[in-house]
Amino acid sequence: MTPCPDEFVTFELERGKVSLCSWFSDTLRESPVLNLPALNSPLYLIDAIGPFFPGYDRFRINWSKLPWMRFEKMGAAELDDAFAAVRSDMKSFCRSVSQIGYNGVTLDDVPHLADHEYYEDSVREQIAVYQEKFRDLFQVMHEEGMHIYLTMDILTFTPALEKRLGKSEKKMRLFLAELLDGFFADFPEVAGVVLRIGESDGLDIKEQFRSKLVLKNSAMVNRCLKAVLPIFEKHNRRCIFRTWTVGAHEVGDLIWHHATLEKTIAGITSPALVLSMKYGESDFFRYLSLNRNFFVTDIPTIVELQTRREYEGCGEYPSFIGHDYEQLAIELREAPNVVGISVWCQTGGWTPFRRLAFLENSSVWTEINTFVALRLFKHGELVEEAVSHLPGVTNSPALHELLRLSEEVVTDLLYLPDFARRRLYFRRVRIPPLIGVYWHHIFVAHSLKKMLNYFVEDGEASIRSAHASMVKIKHMRSLALECGLPEEDIEYMDYTFGIIALAREYFFRPFDDEIKSRLKEAKKAYKKRYPKGTRFRYTVKLDFKPFKMNGRYIAIFFNHLVRKNPSYRIVDRIIGLRLLSIAYFTLKRSRPKMVPKIARKSAMGIDAVFK
Repeated sequence: MTPCPDEFVTFELERGKVSLCSWFSDTLRESPVLNLPALNSPLYLIDAIGPFFPGYDRFRINWSKLPWMRFEKMGAAELDDAFAAVRSDMKSFCRSVSQIGYNGVTLDDVPHLADHEYYEDSVREQIAVYQEKFRDLFQVMHEEGMHIYLTMDILTFTPALEKRLGKSEKKMRLFLAELLDGFFADFPEVAGVVLRIGESDGLDIKEQFRSKLVLKNSAMVNRCLKAVLPIFEKHNRRCIFRTWTVGAHEVGDLIWHHATLEKTIAGITSPALVLSMKYGESDFFRYLSLNRNFFVTDIPTIVELQTRREYEGCGEYPSFIGHDYEQLAIELREAPNVVGISVWCQTGGWTPFRRLAFLENSSVWTEINTFVALRLFKHGELVEEAVSHLPGVTNSPALHELLRLSEEVVTDLLYLPDFARRRLYFRRVRIPPLIGVYWHHIFVAHSLKKMLNYFVEDGEASIRSAHASMVKIKHMRSLALECGLPEEDIEYMDYTFGIIALAREYFFRPFDDEIKSRLKEAKKAYKKRYPKGTRFRYTVKLDFKPFKMNGRYIAIFFNHLVRKNPSYRIVDRIIGLRLLSIAYFTLKRSRPKMVPKIARKSAMGIDAVFK
């Protein structure tokens, strides 16, 4: 072992004193100066994936992880150039977010950087290359004063690893503990790891590394946490455990069901553990009440927020979230132990939109959201005060009016309030409140028309609300000019939301050929205004073919298989959670194309909901 430098001291754990010197051997690379935060320090984290995407020419980008496949295709010289550009952009990004008050960044991911003897030789060679590149990148991030947190799924496999571990839960736990132990020794500059157990890689991931859901119930997650937390304590790192789940398996309701959370963390008391929860019971949508799981544990917790709104244009137009987040911040003052936030300014979704926060191709709307969110939660300010502190603001009243109107337009037109206000659960999932718009798709279909008429009593009122929102967008354009903000983004919003407003007429008035022609003309004009290569636009999908399901069956489905509160009924436990799963996978095998392609091919696919 190398002699222990004076700056390396011992720290106390329940198991006794541990020396930081024991982390290193003569074979390890000389470490940078450690600058790890205390385990009880506040966390104001922001995702830092943006610098990896300039020049990535794939049409539809998976914004949920780094484009590793892109780097695997590069030769040595090309990879050097690519990471030189990443370092330059990362320096700019970290400097910007550090100046406004964030103190840490999150970044993909542990498996691509942590070596293990179970991997294929080719994989280990690739890991060695990435380790070299990321050491230099981490140095840049540290120089800008940012603590580094790496993400990982439990568990990510290669073919050789999957063969070695098989289906053994115990082997998986031991492997994960070994992997993290080695990773922390190799990267003392990393302050912690963010663990995700409720979602895995999307169907678009074709590389050797691919994550799968292996923890299927609370007891398995509990055993896993108890196995790895001593590793985090040994190395004085934070384990940030995400409660996010997409409904798969018994643990699929962890995000919102208090009993599942309580069983998952039962008996765990670790100074290294931090829970990370999305603010609502579903993904990053509006119309969601505060997730009550914040109030069932005194384990330190951080709130997940999204400022590049993946379901609301990804920063292509203003979608201010300030007043929603203001209310959340006020309510969370009563939570027992909220110690910070984790903000997504780039992560989330599968879309062609590619504005990169705090970089050259940026979105001022995302950056406003990102600044205001931090002021609300870190400084306890209200929206008006937070907006007034925005750098370079010269006309605060006009800007606040513009942002307020953008909130109203999004909540009243992008969402359909009569549907969005309903709290609905199907199996282990809180049904999202946004319908008809999904990432970069706008759907206008007869099936939607039938379903929406089940929920909306006064269709004419919804149409009038849509027209009122279009008037507000006109006013937003003049306010943008007053504030020196990009008026062309409001124009883009006008064109896009105009189609959604027109769809309201189709949904809530008797069908005739005129509305069909108007929608087709609007789609044609939209594509002409934003042709390929000029600006990434929404895909408008029109389908006027009669949907043959009787409205009575739609009512039966929502009355009996969908519930209005989180508690499971007998019908849910017998039919919803058991028989419906068997029926779905049986029917899928006989009719594989019964589910629309977007549901089959996006993210993990609809199958996850029925597991």
